[in-house]
Amino acid sequence: MNMAQHTATDYFKRTIQHYLECRAQEDELFRPRYENPKKNIDECCDYILDCVYESGRNGFADDEIYALALHYYDEDDIEVGKHRECRVIVNHTIELTEEEKAEARREAMRRATQEAYAQLTKHPQAKKATNDKSNTPTLF
Repeated sequence: MNMAQHTATDYFKRTIQHYLECRAQEDELFRPRYENPKKNIDECCDYILDCVYESGRNGFADDEIYALALHYYDEDDIEVGKHRECRVIVNHTIELTEEEKAEARREAMRRATQEAYAQLTKHPQAKKATNDKSNTPTLF
């Protein structure tokens, strides 16, 4: 995850929440901590962003951010820090469905066809003039 002028965007919050929910389903020991009514995803994100801000760094690996989220839920008396208005960039690979891949291929073919047609029709006069000169008989 790359942090630049931190902001708790909805996508960032959903990404963290999705990770924590999956972790709670897989890890019996973590589940009760995640279900703690004194904890919530908004404070968790505030905690993460405050730690990021305090570090002075702008880029973090996903695992580093997820570890901060887990730490927030693991500690009963954790200092959350300030709520910061900021911007977060979440870098994730997008997985396309087969239908989306097929649509992307169709769109690429349509664009390639349009570009090829545009090249063919770009300068018809220049091509005609070139062809006329090559058909002119010369004495040399």
